[in-house]
Amino acid sequence: MYAASVATQGTTVQRTDAMGRAPQGEPDLTAQRGHTATPPTKGALAAQPKHRLVVPLEDNRHVASLLGEFDANLALIESRLGIDAHANGNVITLSGARSPCETARTVLLTLYDRIAKGEQIATGDVDGLIRHVMSAGDTSQQDGMAQVRTRRRIVTARTPTQSTYIRALDKTDLVFGIGPAGTGKTYLAVAYGAACLERGLVERIILSRPAVEAGERLGFLPGDMREKVDPYLRPLYDALYDVLPPEKVEKDLETGVIEIAPLAFMRGRTLAHSFVILDEAQNTTSMQMKMFLTRLGEGSKMVITGDPSQIDLPAGQASGLEEAVRLLDGVKGIQAVRFLAADVVRRDLVARIVEAYDRAEGRAGSRPLRQGK
Repeated sequence: MYAASVATQGTTVQRTDAMGRAPQGEPDLTAQRGHTATPPTKGALAAQPKHRLVVPLEDNRHVASLLGEFDANLALIESRLGIDAHANGNVITLSGARSPCETARTVLLTLYDRIAKGEQIATGDVDGLIRHVMSAGDTSQQDGMAQVRTRRRIVTARTPTQSTYIRALDKTDLVFGIGPAGTGKTYLAVAYGAACLERGLVERIILSRPAVEAGERLGFLPGDMREKVDPYLRPLYDALYDVLPPEKVEKDLETGVIEIAPLAFMRGRTLAHSFVILDEAQNTTSMQMKMFLTRLGEGSKMVITGDPSQIDLPAGQASGLEEAVRLLDGVKGIQAVRFLAADVVRRDLVARIVEAYDRAEGRAGSRPLRQGK
């Protein structure tokens, strides 16, 4: 099958196969294209010749999954890239400026290939692949998207920074994930830890958080130790249940294979052959951070995540996270990955909220909106 590229303003007609390659003997006109890191503006699109790409796909069942409910995935591609996209049976027609149309074709073919391999596709995956394609500017996007595989699901990076983060976990034993809420720092760390546990690379997962209240005073909490710290550690539980079967999570919690404990209980321990995660690390003091970092034992990996813009320490108390990142910069075996508002994957509104706060802090110059400063 071939996808036809037809220029409506006198430019060259191009035929390509389903993976975007020119047939033998014909020039590959897609090889010279380039993608920008941001969607093209309406003015820029109007100035470009309009092209029409026809993308045929083989299996109608996969096409239905590709399009999404009420063609939601196709609509997202249209809005992100500023093109027109129409599905007719197993054929998708793309119309618009050449570069975004080719980006859309790459996105569609890559998603189709992932669906054919049994992966489940959501609108977030579509948005994430668009970001990767526009950032990388080539057709080998599956290689550009890092993945974490557990028996329950395959977690695919939705932004280039998430791919960098996952690869950092592959290569180094201590990784800092720093950035705003909604960028997947904690979720990806938990998913990676679950994958390591299933593959036998570690013997247990240890999840920790400083028990610092976010401005409220909760007072006395009833119950045993696990029940007392559960409110602080709920996001970690949510991630565990999403990437592992619930019955396995419950069994591993009972046997200690998965351990969840407040930061205060880490003192004096050596955490060997473990995958260790410290979440909400912006709420650690300098001494707490040093104590936690020195718990790392033989055969272990450690991930420390936090958002420096959401410090809940008492006024005047410096964050141990920011100090640790600064002091350990350049140390072999340690990598810090910084997420930005553009990496927020929850929904567009969250990204706009983060950007608004960042602008306000930038105008003030001294970060008055951040607590603990």
